[in-house]
Amino acid sequence: MKATASWQAAWAALLPALWAALLLGLISPAASARAVLDLDTRAQPVALKDWADYWIDSSGRFTPEQITTAAGLTWQPTQAEAIYPLGTGQALWIRFTVPPAPDAERWYLEVPYPSINRASLYTLDSAGRWNGQHAGDLVPVRGWPVPHRHPLLPIAVSAEVPTHYLLRLENGHSFSAPLDFVSESHLSRSEQRVSLILGIFFGLAGLAMLLSALSALSLRDPAYGFYALCVSLMAMTQATVTGIAGLHLWPDAPWWNDMSTSVLPTLELAVTLLFIAAAVSLPERSMRLHRTMAGVAVFGLALAALLSVVSPGQRSTLTLAYILLAQVLGLYVMVWAWRRGDRFAPWLLAGFLPVMAASAYILARNAALVPISFLTQHGLQLGVALELPLILVILMLRSQHRRENTRRLQGLDRVDPATGLINGQVFTERLSRMIARSGRLKHQSAVMVIDIVNTESIHRDFGRKAADDLPLRVAARLLSTAREIDSAARLSERRFGMLIEGPFSTEDAATLGPRIVARCLMPYKGLHVDCVAQVRVACALVPQHGTLAAGILAKLEERLASAPAESRRAVFMLGEVTALPRRARTRLSH
Repeated sequence: MKATASWQAAWAALLPALWAALLLGLISPAASARAVLDLDTRAQPVALKDWADYWIDSSGRFTPEQITTAAGLTWQPTQAEAIYPLGTGQALWIRFTVPPAPDAERWYLEVPYPSINRASLYTLDSAGRWNGQHAGDLVPVRGWPVPHRHPLLPIAVSAEVPTHYLLRLENGHSFSAPLDFVSESHLSRSEQRVSLILGIFFGLAGLAMLLSALSALSLRDPAYGFYALCVSLMAMTQATVTGIAGLHLWPDAPWWNDMSTSVLPTLELAVTLLFIAAAVSLPERSMRLHRTMAGVAVFGLALAALLSVVSPGQRSTLTLAYILLAQVLGLYVMVWAWRRGDRFAPWLLAGFLPVMAASAYILARNAALVPISFLTQHGLQLGVALELPLILVILMLRSQHRRENTRRLQGLDRVDPATGLINGQVFTERLSRMIARSGRLKHQSAVMVIDIVNTESIHRDFGRKAADDLPLRVAARLLSTAREIDSAARLSERRFGMLIEGPFSTEDAATLGPRIVARCLMPYKGLHVDCVAQVRVACALVPQHGTLAAGILAKLEERLASAPAESRRAVFMLGEVTALPRRARTRLSH
């Protein structure tokens, strides 16, 4: 009994190999050189390779019964990376036999090309009839044998006898997708990975679209609005070409499922041209070039409507031509703006380069130059994933730059344009508020007026440029001395002011003035050691020395004006007796 059982197990293991050898011998004299189709669950996906034969029906009218009975058909072996030249009205027939294999799992023939028009798998039953399963863009996804992102056709596997199949493929242009066999368990694992990747991609696209839309509303920047629309169409295009849209958004609309693969990319590129024009401020740079961009974009909108009435072959040709035209024009405009000084054009170009490179693979695939591969299927998604964050950062930097320019223009009546410090009017307003605040909080604050007194000698010894730059260097030193709560202002060409928030004492005021003088006397990097600013400082405490801003400033200016020109003294205080050392005050009292 044990010997009989062992013999039966060995025979069952050898049977698939014997069937494969027999079939190889029957197919053709050169069949021994072909790969054997082995549905091994440990090596998936199992590629069809050259196990099958193909024939192209140029009329597109043959039925499975006619295929099996017709004589003189020139069948040829399939190839792993073959590109089959199909066109509108033609059909690609592939015949293959699945050898006996373990039937513990369910197997599927996978056509990993969501945009194929129709894929029909015919099985020969025991009565000699061909039973068909149909999938593809021209078939409602809800009616597929297995609703999926791309055609997934169940096959019957027998452990004892081979199974014969005919596969009919229709497409508006060349077909080059690999034909693979996958088991149910492998399909489940691979779909989990794909779902994770697509979820991350569409989540990133949704976030970019939301941020762009909100920024367009809050900043009133048309570039953000165009980019929000561009990302929306980009996401819809990727949902279409990956099969997500047909599976979840329009499973009962085969016409639109077939049409959307051409219409949505055309609309996306039309809006992308408008976004590029807005991002590089093209209307302000060249109205003629802007009208050209707008004209090509409007032509894209009209072309999208025209694609619904032309044949599939013409649709593919028109779509590819417009994609090429739009990309070349967009690339030219970004380079053109870069050469004319747009600081964001090179970064914008860098953001779009991954998408353009991925699009080149898709154009080459549709032109039958390269077969379907990972880059042709997922390269555009990778390019978009790189583009989205980079473009958003560029737009944010661009908006920040524009806001800074707007603030500068709006603040010319409050800010000194050369140094960025507040002007005399704002300084007086802040001084009034500081006096009121110090009186309310019952502490002293300080106000200072600083004059540059050696501009003429700097001009004489080091030139006009050094003298012109001297106020800017003093402004930088004052800003480095001031705290966050303090204020520095430029009151005139050679005069500055500072507000020092309290609490502040007389002793603090006595040290602050010399510290500012010493700070201005420090040498500047790259300049002669004697090319420094000599300043005089007049200081007052408020509200101790007055409660009217204009009056205090007048007293400080008068104190500086009364100082002899040849005096080596640099710091002056209002109410100077209280600020003198004790020995000097004693001498004055006697």
